[in-house]
Amino acid sequence: MDLFLSFLNNTGYLMLDHRYIFMICIGILFVYLATSKHYEPLLLVPIGFGIIVGNIPFFQGFGIGIYEPNSVLHYLYFGVTSGLYPSIVFLGLGAMTDFSSLLAYPRLMLLGAAAQMGIFTTLLGALFMGFLPKEAASIAIIGGADGPTSIFLTAKLAPHLIGPIAIAAYSYMALIPIIQPPIMRLLTSKQERRIHMPEPREVGRKELLFFPVVGTLICCLLAPTAIPLLGPFFFGNFMKVCGVVDRLAGTARSAIIDTATIFLGFTVGASTQADVFLTGRSVGIFALGAVAFSIATASGVIFAKLMNVFLKQKINPLLGAAGVSAVPGSAREVHVMGQKEDPTNYLLMTAMACNSSGVIGSATCAGILWSFLL
Repeated sequence: MDLFLSFLNNTGYLMLDHRYIFMICIGILFVYLATSKHYEPLLLVPIGFGIIVGNIPFFQGFGIGIYEPNSVLHYLYFGVTSGLYPSIVFLGLGAMTDFSSLLAYPRLMLLGAAAQMGIFTTLLGALFMGFLPKEAASIAIIGGADGPTSIFLTAKLAPHLIGPIAIAAYSYMALIPIIQPPIMRLLTSKQERRIHMPEPREVGRKELLFFPVVGTLICCLLAPTAIPLLGPFFFGNFMKVCGVVDRLAGTARSAIIDTATIFLGFTVGASTQADVFLTGRSVGIFALGAVAFSIATASGVIFAKLMNVFLKQKINPLLGAAGVSAVPGSAREVHVMGQKEDPTNYLLMTAMACNSSGVIGSATCAGILWSFLL
């Protein structure tokens, strides 16, 4: 009986309280949304399961938890705190991105820039709520709707907030089908949603080759602190378009990015240990994240409507919602809404142009914020 009681005292059942149970339920909800509703499963499955694993209570000092030095999870988490995983993800994203639509419609780059307004308005809101400048900048980047960028900047400026910021950023990315459509419907008319985009011009190989090189020079000279993100991003894209390293490009957009996504999602989920994660600040971060994402979506749509005042060839204002860098979720949602109004209206390629511009814009904004707050 003594041995049995000793064993029972070493299990997690006796240490399980309402906080851990609540977080485990959140993890189960994430897994459910991914598997049943198909809400961004590549993100929510590893994050959700990581939340479940990270909230199994244990005795401190055994080298088990993600915050304990020399534990396995702690070593895996180093890829998050150092910014390694986000850089690898950006390498894979670059190798997956086709810039031909963006080069065919260069004016759409402005929509990617306009959608970043969510970052700077949320920065002011976070400062008003009493967050320190570095914390406010980390929270504000949620408005870019880019999980890896949010994690990277937070790791550099406010590593103690990685858990809530990462979960907020990825949650809102997964909830795009719920958050963005009401905003798009509110700000556009049925006639505007039916606007067709013209057929894109053919983009030559030289343009595709020059773009990642020129993009690297322009963006990284403007914000050198964005090099860890945009350097791999444009490098991955150059591997894709140069045509002489197809094996490397294929590996970058498949095995490498998949591996980084698995470890990034799982360890971020595991970092939401209830005794560390459940605080009033976490609630505030979630609220600000929702505001940031909504403002970013609205800013892109409103700016597209403003551009139409001066353009003879009107653009579909829905494309402004794809200016956030939630690739490819927001582009897909824009296309779906356009199809609902007119089944012959295909917006996916032009929406992806705005999406890829948003990726560059959010990473550049992150670099600018980091350089200001060093």
